[in-house]
Amino acid sequence: MTGVFDPAELEPTELEPTELDAALDGIHRAGVPGVFAEVRAGDQVWRGAAGVADLDTGRPATPDLRHRVGSVTKTFTAAAVLQQAERGRVDLDAPIGHYLPALVPGGRGEAITVRTLINHTSGLAEYLPRAYPSLKAFPNAAGTDPRSLDDHRFTRFRPADLIGLGVTAPATGAPGGTPGVYSNTNYLLLGQLLERVSGMTAERCITENVIERAGLRNTELPTGPHIGGPHARMYEAWFGMIDPPRDYSVFDMSWVGTAASLISTVGDLNRFFGLLFAGEIVAPSSLEQMRRTVPVVSQEGRTIAYGLGLHPWEASGEGPFWGHGGSAWGAGTLAMARTDGSRQVAVAVNLQRWGRLDSEGRPQRHPIDDALAAFHRVAMG
Repeated sequence: MTGVFDPAELEPTELEPTELDAALDGIHRAGVPGVFAEVRAGDQVWRGAAGVADLDTGRPATPDLRHRVGSVTKTFTAAAVLQQAERGRVDLDAPIGHYLPALVPGGRGEAITVRTLINHTSGLAEYLPRAYPSLKAFPNAAGTDPRSLDDHRFTRFRPADLIGLGVTAPATGAPGGTPGVYSNTNYLLLGQLLERVSGMTAERCITENVIERAGLRNTELPTGPHIGGPHARMYEAWFGMIDPPRDYSVFDMSWVGTAASLISTVGDLNRFFGLLFAGEIVAPSSLEQMRRTVPVVSQEGRTIAYGLGLHPWEASGEGPFWGHGGSAWGAGTLAMARTDGSRQVAVAVNLQRWGRLDSEGRPQRHPIDDALAAFHRVAMG
C-alpha cells in the first residue's frame, strides 16, 4: 500500500489520508489485483495505490499508472461537441440526418437530434452484441460467453460499420423519449459528427480542443492496441467465465472509439473535471446544459439520471458529485467532482466483472462492491 499526501492550507473539506489509505487497501484485500486513486480537496491532494499492476511479476500498482478509462471518454466527446456548438458549427437540436444522412438515413435521421445522441434518448440500439457474436444475448449476461474478446483482440473496426449495426437493429424507443437507453452507437455517431464539422479526425478534434486545452499530459485516444508508458495489466473475469481472469491490456479499442477508448491517469482525470466545472473547457451555458438530466437505463439495467456526457452521483454532505464511470475489458474507472471544485475523486481498478452470476443470471454482490462503496464514502467526504 502506498499513499502520498500533499499538505497545504486546510480547507473545510479536509482530507483524511489514513482513512483513504485504509479504504483503498480494502479494495485490494477484497480481491482486486491493483487499485490506484487520487482525491483533491481544495489545495490538498492525496494519491494512493494498493496491490499489484502485474500478477505475473508482482510489480506494484502506483498512482501515476496510465489506464483505459472506458466511458469516461464520453465526457470528453460531449465537451468537444458542445465546443463546436458554441462556434456555431453544430445545432444541438438539429436532426443528425442533416449532418450525417448516409449514416442515419430517412425518417430516423430527421427525428434523432444531436442532443438525443449525447443524452442517450435517440432510441438507437447498442451495436456490441452484433459486433461480438458470443455476446449476442447482451445485456443478458447468462446467455453470453467471452470468446469474442479473444477473437477481436486485434480487429480494426470502422466506426461506420459499427454504427450501421446499431442503426439497423430494432429501436430501443422513440427518439427523445424517456427513459432513454445507454448506447455506444450514440457516441460513435458524435465522433463522426465531429469529423464532419471540424474537418479533422474525431481523435484530433478531441485532442486539440479538449485534451490539450486542459493540459493533460498522459491522456490520449489510442490508434493501436498498445498502451505507451507505465500501465497496469487489465484482468477480465467476465462474471467468472474467465477463471483465472485474463489480461486484456493489449487490445485494439476501435470497437468503442470516441465512446470509450480513452487512455488517461487518475491525476489527469481530476484535472480535466476540475477545469470543466471551472468553465475552462466549455462555456458556463454549455456546462449548464451538460447537467440537465433525463432518465436513462444503464447497461447494468439501472435507471440513472444522465445529462450531456455527465451524470450525478449522490453523496453525503455537500450535494452530488458529477462525472462519469467507465469500463473496458479488464479496466474500470470512476471520476467525479463537486461542481464547486471543493472535492474531486478518481479511482481505477485492474479487474472487471468480478461478480459471478446467480441462478437468475444476475451478477452477485461481491466484497469488492462493498469495498469500493466504502472508499467512495471516504473519498467523497
